[in-house]
Amino acid sequence: MKIGFSTTVIQRGKTGVAQYVFALLRALRSRLGQHQYFLFVLEEDLPLFAFLEGSMTLVPVPEKYRPAVKNILWHQLHLPALARKLGLDVLHIPSYRRLLWRKPCPLIATIHDLAPFHVTGKYDWKRMIYGRVIVKRLAARQDEIIAVSENTARDLGTCFGLGRDRVTVIWNGIDHQRFQPGDMAAAKAVIAERWKLDRPFFLYVSRLEHPGKNHVHLIEAFNRFKAETKSDWLLAFGGSDWHGAEAIHAAVKASPYAADIRPLGFVDDPSLPGLYHATDVFVYPSLFEGFGFPPIEAMASGCPVISSTRGSLREVVADAALTIDPENPTELAAALKLMATDPAERARWRTAGFINARRFDWGQNADQTLALYQQAVDKRNRR
Repeated sequence: MKIGFSTTVIQRGKTGVAQYVFALLRALRSRLGQHQYFLFVLEEDLPLFAFLEGSMTLVPVPEKYRPAVKNILWHQLHLPALARKLGLDVLHIPSYRRLLWRKPCPLIATIHDLAPFHVTGKYDWKRMIYGRVIVKRLAARQDEIIAVSENTARDLGTCFGLGRDRVTVIWNGIDHQRFQPGDMAAAKAVIAERWKLDRPFFLYVSRLEHPGKNHVHLIEAFNRFKAETKSDWLLAFGGSDWHGAEAIHAAVKASPYAADIRPLGFVDDPSLPGLYHATDVFVYPSLFEGFGFPPIEAMASGCPVISSTRGSLREVVADAALTIDPENPTELAAALKLMATDPAERARWRTAGFINARRFDWGQNADQTLALYQQAVDKRNRR
């Protein structure tokens, strides 16, 4: 098969969609067989795909098409022609934000979540309308849709009216070579020097997005935890500023424990495993997730996890995390206190999480995705 893959929604590699794209393509690279891949990549993103040179064809997309509206227009007006010119058998768009209307070949879409239907104010009004109205019509045009969780599949039925015959659930994976338990003492030495995290700390890895990622409630819970325990524990945020980040920074500044809250900024891929190894407790209080990579990465790395169960998180973390109501700071503060003061509790969740993380594998994801490509091509041929 000649397989096309759009990568232009990776936001310079700093989002969950980017991690999905990189990991899936790595797994597909080991399954090339007779398949040819054509990756459509924004010019300044080409170095991010250097690991695929020689195995997949990188098709540069001019930088002028990076802004969202122009990128949407490129997908609708230029990509179909490119697909026909290259003779693609199937084209995969890995985000609902860029689904195609025209069908130059069978279309595969990955939909990670329908957050605009669940989180008020997650985006500005234009993006909310696009996500709720335009994407619904575009989704109906796709030949096959991958949902990354059962929760997202249910939402596609409820919100978009898509039958389960149109949707295939393929769980995301974990790179178990990158994310595995490591030397905590050695990692802590490195992290203390780089980020001044020289005491026990809670870690939250997520873009700084308000209200969806719920940093403000976590800060409130941390304030209560500190007031009640007089503990020296720190709270670290790993992630880039995003929509509403100013509210998070304001909450940090207003905290009486601001000196113990450390925004780390974007944590690059090579640094992330070591950060997990140094982490005492990982916290993930998101208000909604279509999947949720970080808590599973943390579990695979040997971190005990406190997690919300909103969206897909209940099915992903299962019974392997200490779960909380993310909008109840009192409950969240109690969970922080329990984990910080009870080593046996941390050990319990560390073991449960590590076992749970084994369920998620990119090799299985790639095999199922390739089978779906073939299914779409076979359906077209029968027609």
